[in-house]
Amino acid sequence: VQLQAFGGGLVQAGGFLRLSCAASGRTLKTYAMGWFRQAPGKEREFVAGITWSGQSTSYSDSVKGRFTISRDNAKNMVYLQMNSLKSEDTAVYYCAARSAVNVVVNSRAYNYWGQGTLVTVSS
Repeated sequence: VQLQAFGGGLVQAGGFLRLSCAASGRTLKTYAMGWFRQAPGKEREFVAGITWSGQSTSYSDSVKGRFTISRDNAKNMVYLQMNSLKSEDTAVYYCAARSAVNVVVNSRAYNYWGQGTLVTVSS
């Protein structure tokens, strides 16, 4: 599976962005998907995840209530709607696929990664 994340950019605090992750090479229907982010000087962290069916989602405490993950298996796409952005959301965001049904927060459990898209939130 090849993943490509896009949609990042520069936004003011309080604004919104929608990230997209396009998959090719194989259907995403049998993969749990996750969004991770890595800020300068920090480790990569889990942001949000969604099961293969889309029926269950998980979020980190730092984004819960502000971010929404969704997927469209027919289009082989995964999305991350980010609202009420804060300066601390500034990071490179990665989408990742896991050959399993459920979502986990450990990045090592994901088999495929996109190249990342930069989100910069100005205060």
